[in-house]
Amino acid sequence: MRQILVTSALPYANGPIHLGHLVEYLQTDIWVRFQKLYGNRCIYICADDTHGTAITIRAQHEGRSEEELIAQVSQEHLADFGGFGIAFDHYGSTNSEETRQYCHEIWQALRDADMVAERDIEQLYDVEKQSFLADRFVRGTCPKCGAKNQPGDNCGSCGETYSPSDLIDPVSALSGTTPEIRSAKHLFVEIEKLHGFLDEWTQSGTLPSESANYLKGFFLNQALRDWDISRPGPYFGFEIPDSPGNYWYVWFDAPIGYIGTSKQWCDLHGENFDDWWRNPESEIHHFIGKDIQYFHTLFWPAMLKTAGFTLPTKVHIHGFLTVDGAKMSKSTGTFVRASKYLEHLDPAFLRYYYASKLNSKVEDIDLNLEEFVARVNSDLVGKVVNLASRSAKFVAESGLSATYPDDGGLFEKFAAEGGAIAASYEAGDFSKAMRAILDLADLSNPYVETNAPWELRKDPEKAQQLQDVCTVALNLFRQLAIYLSPVLPDLAEKAGALLNDPITSWEQAKTPLVGTPVAKFQHMLQRVDPKKVEAMIEESREEAPDTQVVAEVSGTAAVDDSDQPLKDEPIAPEITIDDFAKLDLRVARVITANEVPEARKLVQLTLSLGGDERRNVFAGIKAAYEPEALVGRLVVMVANLAPRTMKFGVSEGMVIASGPGGDDIYLLSPDDGAQPGQRVR
Repeated sequence: MRQILVTSALPYANGPIHLGHLVEYLQTDIWVRFQKLYGNRCIYICADDTHGTAITIRAQHEGRSEEELIAQVSQEHLADFGGFGIAFDHYGSTNSEETRQYCHEIWQALRDADMVAERDIEQLYDVEKQSFLADRFVRGTCPKCGAKNQPGDNCGSCGETYSPSDLIDPVSALSGTTPEIRSAKHLFVEIEKLHGFLDEWTQSGTLPSESANYLKGFFLNQALRDWDISRPGPYFGFEIPDSPGNYWYVWFDAPIGYIGTSKQWCDLHGENFDDWWRNPESEIHHFIGKDIQYFHTLFWPAMLKTAGFTLPTKVHIHGFLTVDGAKMSKSTGTFVRASKYLEHLDPAFLRYYYASKLNSKVEDIDLNLEEFVARVNSDLVGKVVNLASRSAKFVAESGLSATYPDDGGLFEKFAAEGGAIAASYEAGDFSKAMRAILDLADLSNPYVETNAPWELRKDPEKAQQLQDVCTVALNLFRQLAIYLSPVLPDLAEKAGALLNDPITSWEQAKTPLVGTPVAKFQHMLQRVDPKKVEAMIEESREEAPDTQVVAEVSGTAAVDDSDQPLKDEPIAPEITIDDFAKLDLRVARVITANEVPEARKLVQLTLSLGGDERRNVFAGIKAAYEPEALVGRLVVMVANLAPRTMKFGVSEGMVIASGPGGDDIYLLSPDDGAQPGQRVR
């Protein structure tokens, strides 16, 4: 039996849970439920991320203490998670004595390893608010790729990490003013001293291949950047014991919250903490979003390695959520809070839909509302629950047959598929598991249609045949309910109650149930009502903005665009829409990027258009971009350009960029939510 400790990224205690957050927590909950059903010892640990300037600002705005605020938000978060059936074994807070204890321990280990440096740095300061600005309270233009409206720590477009003072045209998100630069003492963790270890660990199979390839660029012919780990007061967090007036940056104590919360669970259950976090036989699995993989795959393993804790066995990384192909938006009503969803729709619908979309790759998923309605109604109601609803009532008095009838090998086939379905769950490829389960449902429904129990019940002489047919149908339904149990625990509970045999183990799918009573059938799942979906979206559109009091900066400082580019390169002669339509512009993802040593300007790119479609493209951008910084980035390419044979190879397209050339080249990138293969119109 495996011993597994699982975490999700800690939700920040300054706002509500929404449908985007739920991708991760439902993904984790499904994986944990599978492990428990399969017979492994698995605990699910999570906590609120409670420190930082944003908490203080909101608490002050609402006239209460930070502790009062985070206590209320914790209750709200737990209510939302509970509403969706997310079952934590323990849910804590980073503002705990246990987390403080391990912050001190890990910090001392870093000090002892001579991995902490102190130096004065220039930091952005909001004169109006009289406060140094935390990373999340600065927005500006990325110094690496030029993407606008980026936060102060890392770029959402190219993935580059930097200091807030590196931003171009920075703006304070607290006041909307331009901050000034002031000097302050900061502490840094020198993770370069673990360069070799981190290079090996990130390429060891612990991470998805996409993330491993993305991180590979950080180790090529360059030193890893020192990690700025302190923030000057005032700051809501833990003061650094050997540096009074400085506090640990939230990204230092947030992952340590995994350990602190685990300690709370151990103390509550009489467990030995070291059996979990200092035991090579114990597995640690983290589930996170791709936007925070840098912190979890470089800084976090460096901390654990230095302090002698168990390193993660696997870091499961998912993409973002879009709704109807676009980024979630309050103005369109697609920014839906978890609590608002629960007012209108069954959480089982979303659990199943997300499961049908999630796989082990670092890919965004789209909540297509029309497909959401159709898929749930067709798959769950029309194929799975339908098996029970059309057979249970006919054996409410007789119960199941004493011996399992001949079903043409259906039960054995269903049982044999259990191994492959379990492997898909284990790998995090839930969409593959759902397809396999629905394929089985497609085999079982024709059996019921052919044998028509509603017709058999009309002939008293066919009572045994009726009982046998219903016994087969209900056993096939039970197998489907077992396989769906991690995704639909409520359905599994109802199936167990119907057949007087609670679902507690994956192994139950291997043995048919016979001779037991059948309870009166109760509705297990209603159809999705499209009107309720529409009402949810409409009410989300009408709701006031959420309780976050920090100003959103929609742009940077005032601009004064020059007319020089147009003078240098006037607009080309007019074309027709038919001329434009000949160009097939597509979104593509850079899979690999390599220098072409014998070419002065070229970089060789492997571009993904989705699925297995790959293109080799030579792009004249070497002067402007380091190849490793391009991996994982979305670009726009001309997909129907005739291949061109060069002495270095064949170029199968062209990436789109602006600028006069040389160092002044700027690749065009689509907004978040775009997917490889989508056409640019």
